[in-house]
Amino acid sequence: MAGKRKTNPAGSTNDLRGDVLRVLGALKVATADQIQRISAPHLSYRHTDKLTPSKQKTARTASHTGALSDMRKHGLVENGGTTKAGETLRNLTAKGLEAASYELGRPVTEMGSTARGAGSSGASHPMAVNETVIAMLRPKPDLDLLTKEPAEAQAAAQAAVDAPDGVGTIASYWTEVPLPATGTWNAPGKGGAQADIVLTAPQDGVPLLFIEVDNCHETAEEIAAKLEKYARFFKRKTKDTDGRERPMWRTRWPVPAGRPGDEPHPPVLLVFNRIGARDPNRTVPRLIELTRHLWAGQRQRGGYHLYDGKIPIIATGLRNLRQHGPAGPVFLRFGRDRMQPLLEAIGNPRREAADVREREAARARQEEYQAQQRRAAEQKAAEREARRPVCANCGAKFTDDRWEATAAYPKPGPRWHPTLCDWCEDKAIEAASRDEHERQEQDQAVPEQKADGWLSRFRT
Repeated sequence: MAGKRKTNPAGSTNDLRGDVLRVLGALKVATADQIQRISAPHLSYRHTDKLTPSKQKTARTASHTGALSDMRKHGLVENGGTTKAGETLRNLTAKGLEAASYELGRPVTEMGSTARGAGSSGASHPMAVNETVIAMLRPKPDLDLLTKEPAEAQAAAQAAVDAPDGVGTIASYWTEVPLPATGTWNAPGKGGAQADIVLTAPQDGVPLLFIEVDNCHETAEEIAAKLEKYARFFKRKTKDTDGRERPMWRTRWPVPAGRPGDEPHPPVLLVFNRIGARDPNRTVPRLIELTRHLWAGQRQRGGYHLYDGKIPIIATGLRNLRQHGPAGPVFLRFGRDRMQPLLEAIGNPRREAADVREREAARARQEEYQAQQRRAAEQKAAEREARRPVCANCGAKFTDDRWEATAAYPKPGPRWHPTLCDWCEDKAIEAASRDEHERQEQDQAVPEQKADGWLSRFRT
């Protein structure tokens, strides 16, 4: 134990250090509070007896703060400045990024930068990005770890568990991901974009989602220019490992292909955090007009749209996202007139409904065709049954084999009776054979009697 304490003076465990590596590996820079809320949400419902929120935060983040201290000693983590609220920012070193790649199961080349210097100006944007990830994740506390807490704390934790789920795990999120319009993944050229967040959670219905977080400092024109860069990236093609040319983004993120004529680009979610001077209620309408050529689909007769080569663009507010989560109706897809849950907003519900109607109509047509075929077969069978011959003797209907045989050989013979059934024919043949046998016996008996009578005249 003494040796362990010497290695990790703050007494952190492997699990706690793994928490730090996974969170910082995904977010690049974060506070101890954010690390705790993501990796150990049950701690948010402990220490309720502390007198102030500040003391409660210090108590619930103590374990991860200790892990950060130990990891800093080993050169895995470093302090990266402070937030505007005075919280210490933490980021991984190059050595820490390598360790995090093992925790997240990602190649080191996809881990990104160390985010050194992100806190030099208060890190308001990275903090908004992190809060967006937490709002999308909606981490659930483990109730089994709160059995000794006061009833009020357990009730609050239960409410969090009962609330709609979030999307993915921390390993589903990437931050600060270059989207090169020129150059390579590792050496992007000019003209590309950098996604604030990339989410891949196919298990939750979100195979690929790009997220941009705006603190309401940018104009609609500036955001539109960024979306144009997304469009350039989505259109860029490159040769894959099999030698075939594919969209570059598909070489990194495996997403099921759409249908011919309706294969949109991956969706982009805009999250507005209202701390700047810009009003998103004014920015979004202007942005919708500026980017119409990027997102507008082609209306079809079925009342839905096709979005081949278009970008589904969705907008929401961070406050609404925190309150309702991805399952809440707080997402506005450009071109639609109502708020929707995330899965509906990034999808094409009207197309799906039209597909369901078409499948149901096709199934109804198939069932009606089968019913018609069945009725025709029944009518044909009835007509055939009406023509079926009956035995001239007993009146029984012919079997199919008997009917076929009598139709093929309609001419009667000594041992062939086409007007009789098999059973009656057997009886008729048997009777004929018996009669024939009796005649033969009689014929044999008559000559003998005649012979006896003729010879008798010579004997007398």
